Amino acid sequence: MAIVHEHAAGPSGAGSVVLELGPEVGALVLYAPQELDRREIEISPPGGTAAQRTHSRVRPRTTDGGTQYAAVYPQLAAGTYTVWNDSVTPVATVIIHGGRVTTAWWPT
Repeated sequence: MAIVHEHAAGPSGAGSVVLELGPEVGALVLYAPQELDRREIEISPPGGTAAQRTHSRVRPRTTDGGTQYAAVYPQLAAGTYTVWNDSVTPVATVIIHGGRVTTAWWPT
């Protein structure tokens, strides 16, 4: 039986996230409160199955302006996505545009 160790990533430094954008490919930066640090947040196309969901971990993102907490979703096909609180509860809808980084905030 193999033992799998999951490495908990630390804070991101400036320039540590590379995003490739294109005419039909964008990205999402989902800002979240500090209490969601290390939580995996899933997103999916509307009506998507569990297999079509993608996830990202909320991490501290440190810049010259201070520390914010965010999950980053690179290389998303342009379109509408549902943000999930858990496996059955949607909390937000975001629209990804090709060639752009979309920013959204976890609902309060």
